[in-house]
Amino acid sequence: MLTSGFTNAPVSRFLVFWVVTGALLASLTDTRYYLHIEVVPHLWGYGQWWRAVSWVACYTNSSEVLFAAMTFYHLRVIERLWGSRKFASFLLSTAPYTTLLPPLLLALFVRPLTFGRINTLPAGPTTVLFALLVQYHAAIPIIYKYKLAASATPAPTAGPGATSASGPRGLVNTSITLTSKTLSYVLPAQLALSALPGSALAAAVGWAVGTAYRRELLPGASGWRVPAWVVGEKQGQARSGGFEGLRRRLEGEREGGILAGEGVVGGGADGGRGRGTGRRRTLGGLVAGQFGGGGQT
Repeated sequence: MLTSGFTNAPVSRFLVFWVVTGALLASLTDTRYYLHIEVVPHLWGYGQWWRAVSWVACYTNSSEVLFAAMTFYHLRVIERLWGSRKFASFLLSTAPYTTLLPPLLLALFVRPLTFGRINTLPAGPTTVLFALLVQYHAAIPIIYKYKLAASATPAPTAGPGATSASGPRGLVNTSITLTSKTLSYVLPAQLALSALPGSALAAAVGWAVGTAYRRELLPGASGWRVPAWVVGEKQGQARSGGFEGLRRRLEGEREGGILAGEGVVGGGADGGRGRGTGRRRTLGGLVAGQFGGGGQT
C-alpha cells in the first residue's frame, strides 16, 4: 500500500509505542531482571509463575527494541488489510497461546529433553511478532523480484595443454534471486537469533500459533471480534466504514498508478530508458523503500 506512517493503523501505533516505552520504563525502574524466565530457579525453585505472563511484556535489549519497533511498523500493512478491529481481535485471541505456550513448553518438555541445557527464555513479544509475520507471509503478495549477481575469475591451471581462463568464458557467475518481501524477514530473523536457543523457541511457537490461526485451528479465535469501541469505531462505522475506507484507499492507489504511468509514458524519446531505470533499483533504494513507507508498505 502506498500510505505511509500510521494512517489507518492505530493498533500498530500502540504496539510500536509500547515496545519503546515499555523497555524504557523497565530500564528506568530497574525491573528488567523480572521479565526473563529461567526455569531453574525462577519456576521450579522460587515458584515465580507470574513470570509466565510478564516475560512477554517488553524487550530488555536496545538492539532488540529497535528491530522489534521497525518490524511492527512494517507489519502495519496487515492492520490496513484486515481493519483495526480484526487486527486487535487477532492479538487478543492469540495472546493466551503466544504468552503461555513458550514457558510451558520450555519447562515441561524442552528443558527435560535437553538435560537442563536449555533453561532460559528471553523477554519480549517475539511470539506476537512472528504470529503476525505469518499473516504477512501468507496475505501480502510479492510485487517484484530482483537478482544479486557476482562474478569471479578462477585461477588459470598450469600445464602444456591448459588454456587461459581470463576470457569471458572463464568467469564464474553466482547469483541469488530475492523478492520485495525478502528484506521484511531480516529483522525478525535477527530477533529469533538474538538470544539462542530461547529466542528461537519463542519465534517457532509464534510461527506455529500464527499458522494455526490462519488455518482456523484455534478454538473460537477466528470468529471472535472485540467490541467496536475498543479500536475507536462506532457501531455503524464498524459495519460500513471499513468498506468505505477500503474504497478510498483503492481509488487513491489507482490514481497514483495512473499518474506514475503517465510520468513514464510522457518521457518521449527517453521513455524506454525511463522505464528501464524505473525497474532497476539499487540495494540501498530497496532497503529504504522497505522500511521508509515506500514500496509495498
